[in-house]
Amino acid sequence: MLWVLFLLLICVPILILLYYTRTRQENEPPLDKGIIPWLGHALAFQKDVAKFLSRMKEKHGDVFTACVAGHYVTVLLDPHSFDGVLHDNIRLDFSRTRQQLIKRVFGLQLPGIEPAAERMFMETHFRGVCLSEMNHSISSHLHELLLPDPSGQSEWRREGLFSLCYRLLFRAGYLTLFDSTQDVTAVYKEFRKFDHLLSKLARCSLKGGESRAAHSSRKRLWELLSPNNQHSGEAEWRSWQRSYQRFLQKEGVDAEMQKRALLLQLWTTQCNAGPAAFWLLGFLLTHPEAMKAVQSEMRGLSLEDSSPQHTPSTARVKKAHVTPVLDSVLKETLRLTAAAMISRDVVQDKVLRMANGEEYRLRRGDKVCLFPFLSPQMDPQIHQEPQLFKYDRFLNEDLTAKDDFYKDGRRLKYFTMPWGAGSNMCVGKDFAVTTIKKFVLLMLTRLDLEVCDPQARVPPVDQSRYGFGMLQPEGDLQVRYRLKRTTSS
Repeated sequence: MLWVLFLLLICVPILILLYYTRTRQENEPPLDKGIIPWLGHALAFQKDVAKFLSRMKEKHGDVFTACVAGHYVTVLLDPHSFDGVLHDNIRLDFSRTRQQLIKRVFGLQLPGIEPAAERMFMETHFRGVCLSEMNHSISSHLHELLLPDPSGQSEWRREGLFSLCYRLLFRAGYLTLFDSTQDVTAVYKEFRKFDHLLSKLARCSLKGGESRAAHSSRKRLWELLSPNNQHSGEAEWRSWQRSYQRFLQKEGVDAEMQKRALLLQLWTTQCNAGPAAFWLLGFLLTHPEAMKAVQSEMRGLSLEDSSPQHTPSTARVKKAHVTPVLDSVLKETLRLTAAAMISRDVVQDKVLRMANGEEYRLRRGDKVCLFPFLSPQMDPQIHQEPQLFKYDRFLNEDLTAKDDFYKDGRRLKYFTMPWGAGSNMCVGKDFAVTTIKKFVLLMLTRLDLEVCDPQARVPPVDQSRYGFGMLQPEGDLQVRYRLKRTTSS
């Protein structure tokens, strides 16, 4: 007890001193330290980062520095100026923050792997021939999961839409990438437990019981993903999972860290498609005009485009992707619900040049962040009534994709950023888009799907998920579904 009092007597004055000695210097962004020494704005940041940053933007403008739990974070919210952060790999570093985060969340350390080498491996497997094979594989799995009864019986079933989408897309994605049927149900069950607590684990805000549950699920997932628990047949050895394990082995990663790395990749590849499909279908089901437009477009597609028994030719793939209305709906859905944060460590003093000619000095040791959800995606200067779902927001009158958006009279390079940009661009974007569209196509063409309550709306977002990819709902949207009584083969 005396040692605790002694440490408090030493540490508290130091924290207060550090708090008051940090002042805004010439040409630095506005500084907002909050009222609590060291802690600063950490509580507001943790509770609802979107609301907090909106308030800071109103107070300080498009660039400011805030104290968050002892860290000084410069936030840039002018999309015209994003390139100054996205393309500076000398003064700004992404890997340090990433390594800290994956160690805290996944218990993983990969100090010997260069980010460029890992990205090159991912690009090899999520593009070209490998991408075509994975698209065909996940299409087959989705068909098997959605149409399991060859007798054609079609009884109404009830389920939460979020649970339905997440369950089906997780299983299809797992079977495609990890290529194992062993313990898929157990993996999904533990994954949902872990994913539910992940944002708190990342922010070190778990309570006692939550901490035990998160670490227990993480440990169980390590065991389930261990090579000893996976099949070892020829097909599995050619799977993406096995290729990734061989990459890790080549880089000198031991068996323990390999299974932890597999959990990281499981979360990275499976945490977004299910929620994205939920929001997309939820918006369609609660916006009849949008649903009518998408269904009209679907009727123009050949069912052969989504048939699992044919390996998709280039022509067929291109035809299946000519869905401008659905593409616009997907972009609008992601604009409203994709909320990742792009963060860099300032490793050298840097001058940030804004598009309007202003210059701000960033200090070494600070962090700089972009939050595209707030700007450009929810910026009323860019998107009129940004809080509303408008299915044709990204459509021109001639049904071509709309990509001319403006702010301050200048056309924007970044008007929505659900997939990141620059070195943060999602490697699996094409696979994810194809998967989500394929899933929605099957749900709307092969099932009767409707909300249980005609007056229901999509639930609000879980505010704790801001900063961690796709937002998740606070609650669910109850639906009922059945196989259509007449389907063409």
